Amino acid sequence: KRSKSHHLERAPSRASKSTRFCNMQSSLTRSSFISRQFQSSFCASSKRQSTNKSSSSSSSRKSSFVTKAGADEDELMQKLMAMIGGGAPVGRPTKGQMVAKENAIKGRDSEMRVTEEHYVLKGNSIKSFPSNMKTCVFATGCFWGTEKMFWRLPGVYSTSVGYVGGYTKNPTYEEVCSGATGHTEAVQVAYDPTVISFADLLAMYFTNHDPTQGMRQGNDAGTQYRSGVYCKDKEQYEMTLSAKKAYQEALGSSRGEIMSEIPDDFTLPYYFAEDYHQQYLAKPGSRPYCSAQPTGTPMPESWLKENGAKLSGSFWKTYGPRPGCTIGVPNDPIPLETAMSA
Repeated sequence: KRSKSHHLERAPSRASKSTRFCNMQSSLTRSSFISRQFQSSFCASSKRQSTNKSSSSSSSRKSSFVTKAGADEDELMQKLMAMIGGGAPVGRPTKGQMVAKENAIKGRDSEMRVTEEHYVLKGNSIKSFPSNMKTCVFATGCFWGTEKMFWRLPGVYSTSVGYVGGYTKNPTYEEVCSGATGHTEAVQVAYDPTVISFADLLAMYFTNHDPTQGMRQGNDAGTQYRSGVYCKDKEQYEMTLSAKKAYQEALGSSRGEIMSEIPDDFTLPYYFAEDYHQQYLAKPGSRPYCSAQPTGTPMPESWLKENGAKLSGSFWKTYGPRPGCTIGVPNDPIPLETAMSA
């Protein structure tokens, strides 16, 4: 999106090279299809106006048509600018403001079609899981890098990217980017609790981004980039609140208050994102981008031990997220033996 490169040009000079590398690919990747979606509409509108100007129809009809064409172009421009961060369509919220339920896009009954087999965790489904698996949905801003960091953890059976926390049924990426669905980009994680604990997943979640940034993450701004944990039961919910408190204490006051959304509704629907978003960073031709901004502050080891974490503090020092970037690591999962001996 243009907004990412726009903000990047104004990024503090002290930003590390790795952070800049993580952010530099934005406009070439996640926004390229947006312009294609609108290109035909703009061209068609211009063509109609040009044809009309050359016609011999009455001046009143010509004036009426030009007015309508101009209005159509204005509306299309507003929609386009909303998707790239430059404005909001008529009747839609401005960037950073949640859409009201009654104003949200209604959506559709048809589900997003995605490849069922996980691209990295071969043989494992992103849709259905063995009965001994548990799931939770995490939102840290951009979902590409977050999914990668989760699929690398031992004990994670499957991951997928999608949308959660809003009102629109089976939304598209374009709709979510418009801010008119109320959804945020998220990652669903299916895991084996006998191998990896929920405390370990929360450690990855909180250290994999900056949870104090509100309706943004790095150079990406909007309600679709808000932080959140969408639990499946009360046990997950209570541990998440405990983790939030512990991580807030670890961050101190220098970064402000953690603003992660942690609803006590355990039935919020999760909708799959488009197939090309699934395991995106592992696919040939992908561009290395993720706006998530890890703080570099680890989850306190005392909290990890108290809550049954299976991965040690030394594991996180070796394999955890690095400050400012989530994607500068291999795609391959970390073997269990390697993780346990870290």
